Amino acid sequence: MQPFTYERPADVAAALAAIGKPGAKFLGGGTNLLDLMKVDAETPQHLVDVSRLPLAQISDEEGGLRIGATVTNSDLAGDPRVRERYPVLSRAVLNGASGQLRNQATTGGNLLQRTRCYYFYDPSMPCNKRVPGSGCSALKGYNRIHAVLGASDACIAVHPSDMAVALAVLDAEVEVQSASGQRRIKIADFHRLPEAAPEKDTILGNGELITAVILPPAPPGGQIYRKVRDRASYDFALVSVAAVVETEGDRIRSARIAMGGVAHKPWRAFEAERRLAGAVLSDDAFAAAGEAAVKGAVGRGHNDFKIPLAARTVARALTDAAAQKKA
Repeated sequence: MQPFTYERPADVAAALAAIGKPGAKFLGGGTNLLDLMKVDAETPQHLVDVSRLPLAQISDEEGGLRIGATVTNSDLAGDPRVRERYPVLSRAVLNGASGQLRNQATTGGNLLQRTRCYYFYDPSMPCNKRVPGSGCSALKGYNRIHAVLGASDACIAVHPSDMAVALAVLDAEVEVQSASGQRRIKIADFHRLPEAAPEKDTILGNGELITAVILPPAPPGGQIYRKVRDRASYDFALVSVAAVVETEGDRIRSARIAMGGVAHKPWRAFEAERRLAGAVLSDDAFAAAGEAAVKGAVGRGHNDFKIPLAARTVARALTDAAAQKKA
């Protein structure tokens, strides 16, 4: 680990001033950043600890919820309003990491997780995300956990967050603040695909701080989160699916589908959603939606299995969400 300096500002204004120092980086719960610093995959010169800022509240807002950036994953998953109105989010958070990590990890930090790609964590190996222009070792290396959708020849890593997948299906917004003011970013636009610049995970500008996540009113229909992983106790998703299905009689009125573990960002399956709108409620409809959700997917050898696995997981998640028949 490289040497660094540290400070803990008392308010947002002080944090925004501190991030202007050379090599500065915000520190939340530290459950990802500190791991990366230990292996020199991240080498900030100055840490600005925002974990004690007054941003740890969950409050009602315009029929939805405002979740402060420093709300811990445990508090988010356990909040009665989240559990009742947004069960897909509560289930996703509870499926992420261990209880100890959820007690420490923050809402804002969860969105800013870096990939768990083996080669990103190994400074001895070329990695465009760590050193732009050095190459992607996963392309011809061991790529079992890597992306099958939205990847590029510059990077085939996946985003590891469970929470972000649920936020994507809920059409959440991310509130950020900088010295020049405040703005909201739709969660669908927040994370970037790798394209030619995989070192940039999000569209955040220099010095912007996540202050909250805004949930709109809960969508009608049953909600479900399914996660397929190697170890049920604690592991990152090979494939995960957040689904919301609204039914009316024997037909599907509307559906939302977001996938994790398959792309550089939470992946909304918009074409599959369009196909389901108005369709007869059936296993065949859900199976067809699963196939539509992975249309254009490309395997790299070790991760070829993810494509049929994702299609089946989408179909199963839709079936489970529809079965809830939540009005």
